[in-house]
Amino acid sequence: MIFPIGRLPHGPKNLLSDVPGVRVGHATVDEGDCHTGVTVIVPPRENPFTDKLIAASAVFNGYGKTLGLVQVDELGTLETPIALTNTLNVGKVHDAIVSYMLRICARDQVALTSVNPVVCECNDSRLSRIARRPVGEREVFAALESASADFSQGAVGAGRGTVCYGMKGGIGSSSRVMTVDGTDYTLGVLVQSNYGASADFRPTALPDGLSPSDQGSIILVVATDLPVSSRQLKRILRRTSVGMARLGSYIGHGSGEIAVGFTTARPQAHGSFQSIQALREDLLDLPFRAAGECAEEAILQSMWHAAPDRTLDGRPLLSLRETSLKETPPRETLRPAEGERT
Repeated sequence: MIFPIGRLPHGPKNLLSDVPGVRVGHATVDEGDCHTGVTVIVPPRENPFTDKLIAASAVFNGYGKTLGLVQVDELGTLETPIALTNTLNVGKVHDAIVSYMLRICARDQVALTSVNPVVCECNDSRLSRIARRPVGEREVFAALESASADFSQGAVGAGRGTVCYGMKGGIGSSSRVMTVDGTDYTLGVLVQSNYGASADFRPTALPDGLSPSDQGSIILVVATDLPVSSRQLKRILRRTSVGMARLGSYIGHGSGEIAVGFTTARPQAHGSFQSIQALREDLLDLPFRAAGECAEEAILQSMWHAAPDRTLDGRPLLSLRETSLKETPPRETLRPAEGERT
């Protein structure tokens, strides 16, 4: 499904992997009442530790349990794949990424004494028995081994148990092509959507009271091949909030809205110095627009590709694909919610 959002052209697959070399992999857990998983975004480097990417992060509301963003913001680099999972599996996934990087560096005869895995999360406890923590090294390695430019969206990997605007959420992605001085560059966004109040969803409210307040989380991963600095990339990441707002979110107190991203453009080393080619500041409107358009569509894609489901306590979750927005009641007739746990 291609949503007619914005002005910029889509990439060929309309996926994060339209940025050359970027791959995405999933491992999904469906065992008993555990419905969760892990998703990995693999940068286009044989060894991301020795060939680091320019990176940045942006925290809109910090109700989240991420690992690795402090060093990303301090040094402006990414040195591992990015992993997405559920809240209580962050530590186990972090440990698995350490094992993976130890293996890669041993292969390359690189002594690894410190590494900074980036792991982000959403709380999927409405659909999955989260305390059982079923995602570990086996699942992370399976996701890494399956990573491809062609990847599934919807209720897979880290999106298996998520809820978005009271409907089934999941993994979604979108991309845009930007032309600068006759050269095409790509920007893509991948989301793990688990946020949003039903009554706030645009273009119209939903009558489903499963998500009565803007709680949960959304992780937005941005990739581009456009040459930008870490500071510029952080500015671009902030514009993903435009996509969230267009769909109705006001970034509530109880929700973790976090973006992390990287550019595949390489700095050039010159002895003890390196030079970074960067887009002129007055031309940043183009990637700003791309980030907003991609984020909005990626969220819709995450919901469109997810099949209907049920929560652990039996409440039905609709799919965006099967929801008729024309049949919903006016916004003012919807009752606000009592506080709901995320």
